[in-house]
Amino acid sequence: MKYYEFLDKQPKIDGLVIVEGEDPILAQRALDAVLDRLLPEDMRALNCDVIDGPEAESIGRAAGDAINAMPFLAERRVVVVRNCQRLRAQPRRDLWAVAENVPAGNTLVLEDLFPPAKKTKPEPYGQLAGRKALRIDTTPNADVRERFVRETLERLGAKAQPRVIAMLSDGESDLGAIQNDLEKLALGGGTITVADLERESLSVEDPKAWQYAAAVVEGRPDDALAIAFDLFANDPRGAAIPLASALAGEFALLWELARPGGGDLP
Repeated sequence: MKYYEFLDKQPKIDGLVIVEGEDPILAQRALDAVLDRLLPEDMRALNCDVIDGPEAESIGRAAGDAINAMPFLAERRVVVVRNCQRLRAQPRRDLWAVAENVPAGNTLVLEDLFPPAKKTKPEPYGQLAGRKALRIDTTPNADVRERFVRETLERLGAKAQPRVIAMLSDGESDLGAIQNDLEKLALGGGTITVADLERESLSVEDPKAWQYAAAVVEGRPDDALAIAFDLFANDPRGAAIPLASALAGEFALLWELARPGGGDLP
């Protein structure tokens, strides 16, 4: 399940949890959320081990010893192994042997940041586990990005035009770049505008598609056609998708504005 689905649904956590996907920010938040559910803060010093997999001399033995230890004045022990994606083949197999034999009542958490559908050798732990583990996917999509953007704005006490949120949600940049952009832009106070984003952003690779979409919905066909011609001249095969995506985003904003109780104009 996706990271935010895990937060919202609060599924049962049993013996094996695999944090997979691509985003390190959401991976860290997922690990924090798992620990918050499993162990009170004051119980973690004696009942939680966090191991950096590639740094362990023998990850199979280290994780096995830790997960088979008895909890101390707590309901369970939790062992977190980080950076499993950097382990070589034999250590990965050794760790997986441990994962298949987690004692009842304890929980092993493996951070293995491969995309869930990626074909690699050896296989990502999520593929090996299937339904036997709780799998938390940190790969961002448009919905994940939008929620992340809104949460970041709320944390910063900042506001942004709806078009800014749409541009950030629709992009391909990692969440770290988006977070850095918003933190920087929030320092100026006021509402973050499209102009602010285009001027300062590192996470929006090419704003021309959004400029095209804005020109269409604002009734500036000459400007829209000029931008479209320019994009197709530079990338005949790849220009259509970002143009269509940006236009869909603009129409979604118009729909939001048109419905009863909709938002403010961007």
